[in-house]
Amino acid sequence: MAHHKSAKKRILTNAKKREANKSAISKLKTLTKKALTTDDKDLNEKIFTEAASFTDKLASKGKIHKNTAARRKSALAKRLKGLTAPKTEPVKKS
Repeated sequence: MAHHKSAKKRILTNAKKREANKSAISKLKTLTKKALTTDDKDLNEKIFTEAASFTDKLASKGKIHKNTAARRKSALAKRLKGLTAPKTEPVKKS
Protein backbone atom coordinates (compact mmCIF):
# COMPACT_ATOMS: atom_id res chain seq x y z
CA MET A 1 0.00 0.00 0.00
CA ALA A 2 1.18 3.49 -0.81
CA HIS A 3 2.34 5.75 2.00
CA HIS A 4 2.50 9.15 0.33
CA LYS A 5 -0.58 11.22 -0.34
CA SER A 6 0.32 11.68 -4.02
CA ALA A 7 0.84 7.94 -4.49
CA LYS A 8 -2.58 7.21 -2.96
CA LYS A 9 -4.17 9.77 -5.26
CA ARG A 10 -2.37 8.24 -8.23
CA ILE A 11 -3.80 4.81 -7.37
CA LEU A 12 -7.32 6.24 -7.43
CA THR A 13 -6.87 8.11 -10.72
CA ASN A 14 -5.29 5.06 -12.35
CA ALA A 15 -8.26 2.94 -11.30
CA LYS A 16 -10.69 5.45 -12.85
CA LYS A 17 -8.73 5.58 -16.10
CA ARG A 18 -8.46 1.78 -16.23
CA GLU A 19 -12.27 1.48 -15.92
CA ALA A 20 -12.83 4.08 -18.65
CA ASN A 21 -10.35 2.40 -21.00
CA LYS A 22 -11.84 -1.02 -20.31
CA SER A 23 -15.34 0.26 -21.08
CA ALA A 24 -14.25 1.94 -24.31
CA ILE A 25 -12.38 -1.11 -25.59
CA SER A 26 -15.34 -3.33 -24.69
CA LYS A 27 -17.64 -1.06 -26.72
CA LEU A 28 -15.22 -1.21 -29.65
CA LYS A 29 -15.17 -5.01 -29.55
CA THR A 30 -18.98 -5.11 -29.42
CA LEU A 31 -19.29 -2.81 -32.44
CA THR A 32 -16.73 -4.87 -34.35
CA LYS A 33 -18.50 -8.15 -33.61
CA LYS A 34 -21.83 -6.62 -34.59
CA ALA A 35 -20.40 -5.41 -37.90
CA LEU A 36 -18.76 -8.75 -38.66
CA THR A 37 -21.84 -10.85 -37.91
CA THR A 38 -24.51 -8.74 -39.63
CA ASP A 39 -25.47 -9.89 -43.12
CA ASP A 40 -27.80 -7.00 -43.94
CA LYS A 41 -25.95 -4.61 -46.25
CA ASP A 42 -27.64 -1.35 -45.16
CA LEU A 43 -27.40 -2.12 -41.47
CA ASN A 44 -23.78 -3.19 -41.89
CA GLU A 45 -22.89 0.13 -43.56
CA LYS A 46 -24.39 2.02 -40.63
CA ILE A 47 -22.57 -0.12 -38.07
CA PHE A 48 -19.33 0.14 -40.07
CA THR A 49 -19.52 3.94 -40.02
CA GLU A 50 -20.11 3.97 -36.28
CA ALA A 51 -17.35 1.44 -35.58
CA ALA A 52 -14.81 3.23 -37.81
CA SER A 53 -15.60 6.57 -36.18
CA PHE A 54 -15.30 5.12 -32.68
CA THR A 55 -12.05 3.38 -33.62
CA ASP A 56 -10.57 6.67 -34.83
CA LYS A 57 -11.71 8.40 -31.67
CA LEU A 58 -10.00 5.81 -29.46
CA ALA A 59 -6.81 6.03 -31.52
CA SER A 60 -6.74 9.82 -31.29
CA LYS A 61 -7.15 9.65 -27.50
CA GLY A 62 -4.37 7.08 -27.27
CA LYS A 63 -6.53 4.28 -25.87
CA ILE A 64 -5.48 2.05 -28.78
CA HIS A 65 -2.50 2.33 -31.11
CA LYS A 66 -3.10 4.01 -34.46
CA ASN A 67 -1.94 0.92 -36.39
CA THR A 68 -4.34 -1.25 -34.39
CA ALA A 69 -7.12 1.14 -35.36
CA ALA A 70 -6.11 0.95 -39.02
CA ARG A 71 -6.06 -2.86 -38.91
CA ARG A 72 -9.50 -3.05 -37.34
CA LYS A 73 -10.99 -0.60 -39.83
CA SER A 74 -9.40 -2.48 -42.71
CA ALA A 75 -10.94 -5.77 -41.57
CA LEU A 76 -14.35 -4.13 -41.27
CA ALA A 77 -14.05 -2.51 -44.70
CA LYS A 78 -13.02 -5.83 -46.24
CA ARG A 79 -16.09 -7.49 -44.73
CA LEU A 80 -18.36 -4.68 -45.95
CA LYS A 81 -16.89 -4.88 -49.43
CA GLY A 82 -17.48 -8.64 -49.46
CA LEU A 83 -21.15 -8.07 -48.67
CA THR A 84 -21.63 -5.46 -51.39
CA ALA A 85 -19.69 -7.22 -54.16
CA PRO A 86 -21.73 -9.45 -56.43
CA LYS A 87 -21.06 -13.16 -56.11
CA THR A 88 -19.28 -14.47 -59.18
CA GLU A 89 -18.06 -17.94 -59.90
CA PRO A 90 -14.46 -18.46 -60.98
CA VAL A 91 -13.95 -19.19 -64.66
CA LYS A 92 -12.78 -22.74 -65.31
CA LYS A 93 -9.96 -23.12 -67.78
CA SER A 94 -10.10 -26.09 -70.16
